[in-house]
Amino acid sequence: MTFPRESMNYRERHCPPEEEKLHCLIPAPKGYVTPFPWPKSRDYVPYANAPYKSLTVEKAIQNWIQYEGNVFRFPGGGTQFPQGADKYIDQLASVIPIKNGTVRTALDTGCGVASWGAYLWSRNVIAMSFAPRDSHEAQVQFALERGVPAVIGVLGTIKMPYASRAFDMAHCSRCLIPWGANDGRYMIEVDRVLRPGGYWVLSGPPINWKTNYKAWQRPKEELQEEQRKIEEIANLLCWEKKSEKGEIAVWQKKVNDESCRARRDDSRANFCKSSDADDVWYKKMEGCITPYPEVAGGELKAFPERLYAIPPRISSGSIPGVSAESYQEDSNKWKKHVNAYKKINRLLDSGRYRNIMDMNAGFGGFAAAIQSSKLWVMNVVPTLADKNTLGVIYERGLIGIYHDWCEAFSTYPRTYDLIHAHGLFSLYKDKCNIEDILLEMDRILRPEGAIIIRDEVDEIIKVKKIVGGMRWDTKMVDHEDGPLVPEKILVAVKQYWVASGNSTSS
Repeated sequence: MTFPRESMNYRERHCPPEEEKLHCLIPAPKGYVTPFPWPKSRDYVPYANAPYKSLTVEKAIQNWIQYEGNVFRFPGGGTQFPQGADKYIDQLASVIPIKNGTVRTALDTGCGVASWGAYLWSRNVIAMSFAPRDSHEAQVQFALERGVPAVIGVLGTIKMPYASRAFDMAHCSRCLIPWGANDGRYMIEVDRVLRPGGYWVLSGPPINWKTNYKAWQRPKEELQEEQRKIEEIANLLCWEKKSEKGEIAVWQKKVNDESCRARRDDSRANFCKSSDADDVWYKKMEGCITPYPEVAGGELKAFPERLYAIPPRISSGSIPGVSAESYQEDSNKWKKHVNAYKKINRLLDSGRYRNIMDMNAGFGGFAAAIQSSKLWVMNVVPTLADKNTLGVIYERGLIGIYHDWCEAFSTYPRTYDLIHAHGLFSLYKDKCNIEDILLEMDRILRPEGAIIIRDEVDEIIKVKKIVGGMRWDTKMVDHEDGPLVPEKILVAVKQYWVASGNSTSS
């Protein structure tokens, strides 16, 4: 609360100074249980895992969440989903090609408990959902308990931690973001992360204000002006309105600059001068429009073909030192690694692990090799990484985020079932304390969750020495090509334990 309230700054990411960092293990709450397997987890969450009833009182009338005998039930409703999220998505699918694999990655701003993302899953669309920590206690924790990709986040003053041209579709359903304010800065930021030809969905106020202003109990003049601003900014961004029906409006971003000639003649069209639209970590949001790439690199394939097709950013030569051949070699290498992992941990493809994190994702080869309807992977590209590969990950039809592992990740404790870390400790050697990274891994991992660390033998030995005091059961394994390879694998399982007496750390 010490931060400015203007532009949601106080709800943005603010990390404590080094001397205030906590160096402790976080116990599970009393009664904690392994979450239900997917797809049951979409609809039911054990009360002991996220013991917050306040949301059930506030949102029961909107069919978001109900409390029933030590479990929370999620009926798939929401403020804008009176007939359920499935029916709502059917309405969108009448305008947006959701069925054929063209739309694969989606962004849900102000997601609530992420029912939209939960119900998109059965249509082979993966959504990155985010919401701030606010009066609706633990919305994002509920989303992750359900097995839906989500992070704590807000559109405020800082750019979103995603690559440019990443998402096939972006969505706001009563997300309370003032889209027309600040000269359309938030719409301009959505435009940065929306790929050419992608769709933006806005449902709720001010759409169709003439019909709804009484129900919304807001002055019609105010709503009219709000929608006018949104339409004006959409035109400036070269988004074409495809549909407005009921309280849902859908725009499509033009596929290239040639179709945006009117914008080039508009004096208000201020284009960004920076050559790197992906340089976003703690960077202030700008009021300038991200230009289309000079070299597009070809169209994206439909999913699942795009998972192993050459991504446009690689075919266009946008990533220095990476060729189509080296990319294919990386994909083949990860198929081989994952086959070896499945022999070490036979639960890997069983459905036991739903929420998976790759802490140093590279081109997303690990996630592609374990791709399954039973699981999803949060592909993290460290801000220290030699190559910025997050855009490639999205072009494969996967999701991910930028992060600096010297800081905490934007999630609640116990929200991932399996964590994979390849070369992470070599990357962060001498950058920050290895203990801090390991404590953060422990914080976000569920009790009885698994860890796979692949790194140089010297780093593995350092890690093994520290985790000896962290209640992890560990085993060191040779590289699949034999003991002479200096890269080793440490596999671990976090023990189940809860706080006893007054103890809160160990």
